[in-house]
Amino acid sequence: MTIKTEKTTTEPAETTEADETAEKAETAEPELVEDELDEDLDDDSEEIPVAPAGDGIGAGAAAVVSAGLGLAALTGTWVGKVSSERETLIGQIKAQGGTAAQQINEIYADAWHATALVNGVFAFLGLIVAVLVLTRPRRPAWVGAVAVAGAVLGGIGMFLSAGMYFDLFLSLPTAPTAP
Repeated sequence: MTIKTEKTTTEPAETTEADETAEKAETAEPELVEDELDEDLDDDSEEIPVAPAGDGIGAGAAAVVSAGLGLAALTGTWVGKVSSERETLIGQIKAQGGTAAQQINEIYADAWHATALVNGVFAFLGLIVAVLVLTRPRRPAWVGAVAVAGAVLGGIGMFLSAGMYFDLFLSLPTAPTAP
């Protein structure tokens, strides 16, 4: 088996003026002129494009939710009522045969504290949602107003719930002492 090889020679081809210009452009480093740089830096007339503000539907919905949660904390909820009734029933079962003070504590105090705890959770959630909405940039004015209302209602709800839970506003009833 024989392999034929062809001998090729490369002879310099004629170079044209366009080839020389392209070759110089590839090897040459770009030159910067100081005047052009200064002109670019001093040009403050360009406006930076700003993304259009959204319509704020999500923030508005969250603000309304925060106000609703704050209002629910102040007026009470079905969940609070159910937990209160549950604690009352458990207290009645535990208090059978106990002293009057034990019966009051088991039947009344536990239900009162359960209601305060549930209302406090609703107030806390309303307050957190309101604060999150208020920290969002570029929200419509009405969203901020509703979120502030939600924060105020949540704050008042937290205060009242804490007062109810720790018996700051009303103390537990006491049984009369036997003569």
